[in-house]
Amino acid sequence: MWIMDLFVIIYALFFGSFCNVMAMRWLEGGSVISPSSHCPACKTPLRWYELIPVFSYLVLAGRCRTCKARISPLYPFGEAMMAVSFYLVYLRYGLNPETLIGWLLSALLILSVLTDLRSSLILDRFTLPAIGSFLLIRVWFADHSWWTYLIGGALGFSLLLVLSLISKGGMGGGDIKLFAAIGAALGPSEVLMSLILSALVGLLGGGALVALGKIRRRQPIPFAPFIWLGTMTTYLYGPGIWNEYMRFIEGLTGYVV
Repeated sequence: MWIMDLFVIIYALFFGSFCNVMAMRWLEGGSVISPSSHCPACKTPLRWYELIPVFSYLVLAGRCRTCKARISPLYPFGEAMMAVSFYLVYLRYGLNPETLIGWLLSALLILSVLTDLRSSLILDRFTLPAIGSFLLIRVWFADHSWWTYLIGGALGFSLLLVLSLISKGGMGGGDIKLFAAIGAALGPSEVLMSLILSALVGLLGGGALVALGKIRRRQPIPFAPFIWLGTMTTYLYGPGIWNEYMRFIEGLTGYVV
């Protein structure tokens, strides 16, 4: 089984590298097909040994081999995020259709993180197709009725829309459509848990950044990394978290919930 584990991790690292290319080039309005991979600073084409995920970045000490310009740490970060997400989904579900859904969800979330961190944008170019794809896949592979996931998508969209109106633009349109896709993948109860966990992690993370002096109070920060954490936690461990919460409430109140 370790061979399959290794294969999943290596595949995820290279897929994460491709998602880095998609994120960067789609933000610039370019193509993911051409030109070939090159240094953003000097445009020198990269050789095969400069394209090994994470490893090449470490060997090159985060700089271009030719012009010595700094390489964004988002490249190895995105690759490592994809490897972690794909492997945890594989450990949770094995090799079955649900794993495919988990991997698609991971790719959507990590693409969102990469574009949000780069430009404070989450692109319709991947959120809108994701909504349709998840709804279509859930017609055949689902724990609940198909319309449950349709409700989940509508709920995710509505909750973020309301939060955006209340915060007067504190939530962008990209976040709203991203949660519609998450709802279409997970369903109504899970998208609600995802939002709660994302907000909690965001509150703690934002508070820590303020305390460390990295950002100012009330300074906007990208929300997509916290959405990734909250959503993947819900997708992988949601039922267990809910059961533990119910036991906690039962122990606190003495009543079976």
